[in-house]
Amino acid sequence: MQNDTNTPAQAKPALKMASLKKSFRLFRYVKPYWPQFGLGLIFLLISSLAGLAFPKLLGQLVSPDSKDTMFHGFNQAAVVLVAVLIAQSVFSFFRIVLFVNVTEKTLATLRQTVYSHLIKLPMKFFLERRVGELSSRISADISSLQETFTTTLAEFIRQVIIIVGGVIILVVTAPKLTVFMLAILPLMMLLAVFFGKFIRKFSKQVQEQVAASNTVVEETLAGILNVKAFANEFFEINRYKTRTNEAARIGIKGGKYRGAFSSFIILGIFGALVAVIWRGVSLGMPPAELLTFVLYSVFIGGSVAGLAEVYTNLQKSIGATEHLLEIIDEPTEELTPVTSIPPENQLDGAISFKNISFHYPSRPDLKIMDDVSFDVSPDQKVALVGPSGAGKSTIVSLLLRLYDPVSGEIDFDGRPGKSIPLSELRSQMAVVPQDVFLFGGTIRENIAYGRPGATDAELEEAARKANAWEFIQRFPQGMDTVVGERGIQLSGGQRQRIAIARAVLKNPRILILDEATSALDSESEKLVQDALDKLMEGRTSIVIAHRLATVRESDKIIVLDKGRIVEAGTHWELIEVEGGLYKSLSDMQFSS
Repeated sequence: MQNDTNTPAQAKPALKMASLKKSFRLFRYVKPYWPQFGLGLIFLLISSLAGLAFPKLLGQLVSPDSKDTMFHGFNQAAVVLVAVLIAQSVFSFFRIVLFVNVTEKTLATLRQTVYSHLIKLPMKFFLERRVGELSSRISADISSLQETFTTTLAEFIRQVIIIVGGVIILVVTAPKLTVFMLAILPLMMLLAVFFGKFIRKFSKQVQEQVAASNTVVEETLAGILNVKAFANEFFEINRYKTRTNEAARIGIKGGKYRGAFSSFIILGIFGALVAVIWRGVSLGMPPAELLTFVLYSVFIGGSVAGLAEVYTNLQKSIGATEHLLEIIDEPTEELTPVTSIPPENQLDGAISFKNISFHYPSRPDLKIMDDVSFDVSPDQKVALVGPSGAGKSTIVSLLLRLYDPVSGEIDFDGRPGKSIPLSELRSQMAVVPQDVFLFGGTIRENIAYGRPGATDAELEEAARKANAWEFIQRFPQGMDTVVGERGIQLSGGQRQRIAIARAVLKNPRILILDEATSALDSESEKLVQDALDKLMEGRTSIVIAHRLATVRESDKIIVLDKGRIVEAGTHWELIEVEGGLYKSLSDMQFSS
């Protein structure tokens, strides 16, 4: 039992230091703007030091011995006090402007870095996280850093300068009274550290609950059709209410502790103030000096109290920093911009699966593919059929190298897939899925996603080949018609043909069709199938289909079941196999 209790206590300091080191990593994003940031720090230093002159000048202002006058009888201390106040205001203005400029530029760079890194992460990362949580990291966590760079950091430096500078001045002017006054400060500082560490836990929990509530909003709005179709509006309202109430409960609990801490600090400051005045009078200090001392004590006490709040905010920003750096520290895929593909990496379309076994990283106990091997020749049309969960879509993911096999090797034109740069490999493939995702912009933008920078003539040609040009022309805005969120303003067949036009424009060497016609009515299916037939000409095609009528003319049909290939051949060969899975599936579909 003794070892169990000691281990966490030893681990905590290392964790603190690691968190602090992580936070300092953010300053590399400030590096390009260091001259402005440094100038802002100089202005902050000057304005903070000017603030330390106030108690001294106020003491001189009320001193009966201060008879010096200038500028037609004005007290010299008053004139200097006004000048210091003006100077401090000017320096504070420029400090804030400089800090805001640096902060906005830094956070823009940080947002771009986090987003660029996020979008390059492998699929296994997204399997373990939800969209709402990730979008909250880029929005809420970076917004909390904005307050840190703009206000909290400056406040921390200013409070430290006031505390250190004020104590030095007091020690020089009245050492005995200073020792008396400082007797209570260590206790306050210890409490500030203790409470700051304690409150950090609540701040982090609130951030996590807010991220969870954002996830509910993201999912609900993305699936609003399903929400309404199942009449689950009130279910979703309660789900969101539970998350936000939990965040509020934790925030309220943390607020009680912050309130108790602030109350104790205020009580300590005023108690210390009374004690300092009493002790100063007993030591026979002149009223002007005592006023100066009391004002410095108030400055120091207020800064100590403020430092506790600043410390809490810094802890909150450290929590946000840890979340962001968790994303940045995740290893990305090896991606490179593709402008042109060198001849040695251009695909002819031959594919070879060699003894492939695979399970998803999040489910190592569930084997999806087991020792799968097959070959596809250039320009060949190969169909993958089998029951749901047989491993058909997994083959697509492995082809695109969204995942790498646990064992075995996938070759393209006799070369290991890993030897071809990932971006160049994917840029020579196109996928037309069953559930087409369209961006919320125009038809033009969605087709052009296949090859950004394509001309209007190329876009029109792609639309014609996809049998989409006819319905596009019927829209008043034509190619500039806004399709709405996820293409909601288009029918299923229209969305499918936009996706085909996108693939046509990309002109891939390997085409992957994943249940591309299964969710369409007969008329739409005919138009889409005709467009697909045109698209498959002259390229290697991998077709996943439940409807066997669409794959009868395939050069090869591979039948999968439970992650293994159980049959392979042409349609006419496979329907002759008595007791075969393909024959069974065919009989069920064509006899009904």
